[in-house]
Amino acid sequence: MFRRLLAALLLILIAATVLVLSWPQLFSLHRVAGIAQLASLRGAATLGTAALLVVLLVLATASRRFRRLGLCLSALALVFILLNAAVLTSRGFGGSALPARASTDVTVVAWNTLGGAPGPDAIATLAIDSDADIVALPETTEATAKAVAERMTAAGLPMVSHTVAHGRISPARSTSVLISTTLGGYHLDKAAGSTSTLPSLVMVPDSGTGPTIVAAHPVAPLPSELQNWNGDLRWLAGACPSGNVIIAGDFNATLDHLAGLGTAPGTTVGACTDAALRAHSAAVGTWPTGVPALLGAPIDHVMTTKNWKVVGMRVIENLDAAGSDHRPIVARLRPAS
Repeated sequence: MFRRLLAALLLILIAATVLVLSWPQLFSLHRVAGIAQLASLRGAATLGTAALLVVLLVLATASRRFRRLGLCLSALALVFILLNAAVLTSRGFGGSALPARASTDVTVVAWNTLGGAPGPDAIATLAIDSDADIVALPETTEATAKAVAERMTAAGLPMVSHTVAHGRISPARSTSVLISTTLGGYHLDKAAGSTSTLPSLVMVPDSGTGPTIVAAHPVAPLPSELQNWNGDLRWLAGACPSGNVIIAGDFNATLDHLAGLGTAPGTTVGACTDAALRAHSAAVGTWPTGVPALLGAPIDHVMTTKNWKVVGMRVIENLDAAGSDHRPIVARLRPAS
């Protein structure tokens, strides 16, 4: 009797865990320590649970004493797999080549370069090949950003670089953004503030016409930085009021973590919507490069207000050996009107 009660309690606990990890925002636990980290890797969790399901079925077949419990556990594992597969499928595994560029299009590249590890040549080559107008570069120093801008300008894509650094101790505390001169002049909006531990830039057009451009880098949700991480995500939502805004960078957050920060529940950050979600490629992981993209965490984003439509979005997977632990992303945007 005691063993049956214990087994029942175990199943209830595991069932609750399945529900929480499958959709933590339903219980307002998506930015809570432990759950926030586990929820980041839906693809890996789904694959791992599939392997566990096979083990449970083998054990249930081999042992009559374990069979009932094993089959119950297998059923819960299957529910977890199906729930997460449904979420991942709804977000999409796309990422085909970008369509031909129209004259009004704006192409955005975002790449956390891990302190500029790939080097200016590799970063510039990606930006040039993408025909980029905006290049958001978290963890990239001023010297590297200027070198990239020089190479792009020499290739016929004139760019101006801007950098903010929180101290000079680590390149990780620098965030840079390159903006094409075809978009006009831009300056840093100091009144807009920044994320806490790692810097973000809010760039506004000198003429007052054109998109506000935000190069974003909230801190990672480490146990010691959890409060700052939550604050950074709230700042990020405030950086995208209604209007004309493009945000790009390393958010250190998946769409699950960003739930509840926008005007439309679960789909927006402030008034901005994820380009990958609109391009049906939001399940493709950008971090870390050491695991296949479908098993990684989609924490790098391009987001825009509704006056932009997404005509293409890609996670670049052929630069995994370039030196950064993040994959770059490229989004092509077109004015909606």
